[in-house]
Amino acid sequence: MLPVLEGEEVRRRWAGRLLAQEEIATKVRAIIADVRAGGQVAVERYTRELDGVDLKKAGFRVTAGEIKAAYEAVTPELREAIQKARDNIAAYHRRELRGSWMEADAGGTILGQICRPLKRVGLYVPGGTAAYPSSVLMTAVPARVAGVEEIALATPPRRDGTLPPLLLVAAAEAGVREIYKMGGAQAVAALAYGTEEVAPVDKIAGPGNIYVTLAKKEVYGAVDIDMLAGPSEIVVIADAGARPDWVAADLLSQAEHDALAGAVLITPEAGLARAVVEEVARQLETLPRREIAARSLANYGACVVVPHLEAALDLANALAPEHLELYVADPWSWLGRVENAGAIFLGPYSSEPLGDYWAGPSHVLPTGGTARFYSPLSVTTFMKKISLIAAGPAYLKAAGSLIQALARAEGLEGHARAIELRLEEGDRK
Repeated sequence: MLPVLEGEEVRRRWAGRLLAQEEIATKVRAIIADVRAGGQVAVERYTRELDGVDLKKAGFRVTAGEIKAAYEAVTPELREAIQKARDNIAAYHRRELRGSWMEADAGGTILGQICRPLKRVGLYVPGGTAAYPSSVLMTAVPARVAGVEEIALATPPRRDGTLPPLLLVAAAEAGVREIYKMGGAQAVAALAYGTEEVAPVDKIAGPGNIYVTLAKKEVYGAVDIDMLAGPSEIVVIADAGARPDWVAADLLSQAEHDALAGAVLITPEAGLARAVVEEVARQLETLPRREIAARSLANYGACVVVPHLEAALDLANALAPEHLELYVADPWSWLGRVENAGAIFLGPYSSEPLGDYWAGPSHVLPTGGTARFYSPLSVTTFMKKISLIAAGPAYLKAAGSLIQALARAEGLEGHARAIELRLEEGDRK
């Protein structure tokens, strides 16, 4: 059942989802240490113990034969869906590309910035009991658009040692051929530090469970990471014109992800809130993942009735949700009030699953309130910038005395002398 709560209670519940994880963090650190010390043997041992798969028999790296078999197992309709989704994602993210730039002043001094793609990245895709080919596309396609040369994809195998055919087709359509059957913290460690069979990467991106998230946090510094993604979230702001069944369906679309997922309706209409509560209960009865969704709604879901839409936006900004739906009349007029969200969906037909599968922006988004400072995964996730400075003697002469003053004010005489020597050389010429 979807509870009716006050806004402060929702904030407290959502904050509590990610607290008290030290016990898991301790386990994650132990796994990472084992993989750093034991390499491939440790990865295989954890895969056998945690996933029930013997990689010696199942094979560790996906072969060309497995990819060929995957194409034969996937229907033409699903192959077409994967290809069209890939094209939508690529078209959106190509708009993010920014080139290097340089500017010269009248004296010939050049300042600029060089943009380079990362050479090698690791992508994590959740798996095991479920398949997420959409997450393959939403991470691999922006990386390809950015120009990344090497992409290593890790995803946990199923109990029979295989990977879902549609996931393999998605990887192939995104141009990924280096695919490993490994998951959890051991996969993150293998990508970060390397093993006898996996070369280390420069950055790890992609969503995962709490073990994966904490492992990414642990290896940060040895490699870069995209973000610390937690359980999925949706906030729907709705007014009197909203259809209760559509609102309920959108809430359930996120609640079915994970028992820790958060799904919240905020509305000034008490009648709508009651109708949505009833509709959620009705739709839940026939939802295949109803047990997961029911736990999510009971613990982290809510209907919040507020005095007006301004208060609804205030609460949404405080929650900083992964997904925010503005299911209100003239949603564009309210867009300027949104300060914190991973992705915004405007109007009744912009249902959140459009973002998960089709529209174009990556569905790897900040969660757990981190939309206050994190951005969605994008082309820039897979790029680095290098500053460029090319000064001439006139530039140095004009600024030299001020640079020396700043350096000596900080007690860094060596900095000052590096400038001073060059000024003296110029004076002698």
